Amino acid sequence: MEKIIILCVMFLMAVFFFKWEHRDGHTHRETHHHHHRIGHRHGEGFSIDFYAYTSKIRHWNPTFKVSLSVVTLILCIVLDNPYVSTMVIIAMAYLTIVKGELPIREYLPILAVQIGFILLGTFTIAIDFSKQPMGQYNLYLGFCYVFTSLEKLKEVTFLILKVFAAISALQMMILSTPSSEIIYVLRKAHVPKLIVELMNIIYRYIFILMDVYTKMKNSAESRHGYCNFKTSCYTFGSIASNMLVVSLKKASSHYDAMEARCYDGDLIFLEEDKKVEAIQIVTAVAFIIFLILLWGFTR
Repeated sequence: MEKIIILCVMFLMAVFFFKWEHRDGHTHRETHHHHHRIGHRHGEGFSIDFYAYTSKIRHWNPTFKVSLSVVTLILCIVLDNPYVSTMVIIAMAYLTIVKGELPIREYLPILAVQIGFILLGTFTIAIDFSKQPMGQYNLYLGFCYVFTSLEKLKEVTFLILKVFAAISALQMMILSTPSSEIIYVLRKAHVPKLIVELMNIIYRYIFILMDVYTKMKNSAESRHGYCNFKTSCYTFGSIASNMLVVSLKKASSHYDAMEARCYDGDLIFLEEDKKVEAIQIVTAVAFIIFLILLWGFTR
């Protein structure tokens, strides 16, 4: 339990540090760019690539960022240490918020989606059912007992930290590296061409469909399509059926556009040569060594 308290204090201190560090910067930005801040949306769909293109560490070498993210993710899983997970969360948040200058009010909602899935997935590990009262905490439901214990809660807390740290490492890569550069790195890693191209087309098409759905939903709302439950169900069904027709039309028009640009089976992107600075490599190696040492002293 003492470890859990220490980890929570470390995480809260990091959050307050990021908030204090960027308080003046947020005030300045909001004063001059109130209507054009990052992530400001007016009912339109958006691509997460927008954050990557506006990140201040976008000029870093994509191979370096992808490698750092993957190595950190592997360390989180292999070392399986709550202190290591906490340090990874803090370090990845520092790179994204401080170095990348992504506002914390935009970073936290992005992570909130993953946190919801993590909590739902770990909830079943924390509790169990029995016909007899068991564990340190139990609740009688009339036909069975729901029980848990400090050991289970501790296990779930450490698991949440590990998964959240792994997600933070991937989010650092995604929020600072455009998808075209990630695909470029995968090609350099000799990932099969078919997988890479399918991944790129599916990724792009998701946001195209999201934009179409958002426009349909806004149009339905302006015509009171969600005024009651019955109308909402009818509107949802209509949008779902129209999405199939629209998706087929979009697929045909996008393929025609690709053929008009001499598409011959290979998706070719403009690749910018970005050099890796020595200080970045040294810092990354020092960070990895620090995580291993932290694991050795706290296991």
